[in-house]
Amino acid sequence: MGHRAVVVGGGIGGLAAAIGLRRTGWEVTVVERAPVLADAGAGISLHANGLRALDALGVGAPVREAARPQYTGGTRTPAGRLLARMDGAALERELGTPIVGIPRSALHRALREALPAATLLTGEEVRAVEDAPEPEGGQVRVPLGDTVLYADLVVAADGVGSRLRRQLFPHHPGPVHSGSAVVRAITDGPVDTGTDFELTWGGGAEFGHIAFADGRAEWHAVLTAPPGVRHRDTLAAMRHRFGSWHDPIPRLLDATRPEAVLHHDIAELATPLPRFTVGRVAPLGDAA
Repeated sequence: MGHRAVVVGGGIGGLAAAIGLRRTGWEVTVVERAPVLADAGAGISLHANGLRALDALGVGAPVREAARPQYTGGTRTPAGRLLARMDGAALERELGTPIVGIPRSALHRALREALPAATLLTGEEVRAVEDAPEPEGGQVRVPLGDTVLYADLVVAADGVGSRLRRQLFPHHPGPVHSGSAVVRAITDGPVDTGTDFELTWGGGAEFGHIAFADGRAEWHAVLTAPPGVRHRDTLAAMRHRFGSWHDPIPRLLDATRPEAVLHHDIAELATPLPRFTVGRVAPLGDAA
């Protein structure tokens, strides 16, 4: 087996794959089309299996240091009636760790800092891969503008709209709209959320929050909506939709700057891929 890999995509999945490959002796290049691997996104909850995977990659400690254990919370109705309670202490007794909440930017930074800077190649887009001719036969050729990388393995971690997946599976229908959109943000400062993690279920909508170690909180709203719906003032639209829901939902919205709000349609691969490798190329994460 060869030991040179190219990972296409510098997100969480791509960086994690690169770390794992390097830890088993591979030479790795991560190619990311964005000019800067910036800290972006809202928040994420990591469960025991995810934390164990991060431990295996050698980054569990800095992730835990930046995270907040989620001991309290649950699921409620819009009026605040409790439907189910989350017992983080019970999870910790059973699994060795509670769920933890962390900004996606902090998770991404921990993964990025575990890789040598020379591993990351930014501002380059991989549009296609091809079998290499002799004398590099048996490898994959990865064109990058005026240069070419050769790899024994290509990991296609280029997202749900993966260009490489379309090349590998030209007859696959690709991602479709899930029927929902997500709006999310991180508050501008600390907010008293009352609980570490909570979901609220209403008609055609879900609202949730994750409390962070620094007192700020991530909130998200998942709404039934056709693709392409956007608002002139998304935060104002969320206040109109959720302003009458129970505390701390109005406080979370009031603690958010309008420019911090992210709004995305949710796409999914409703038709599974027939397999997860084609030759020496393997889709990973949302691309798969």
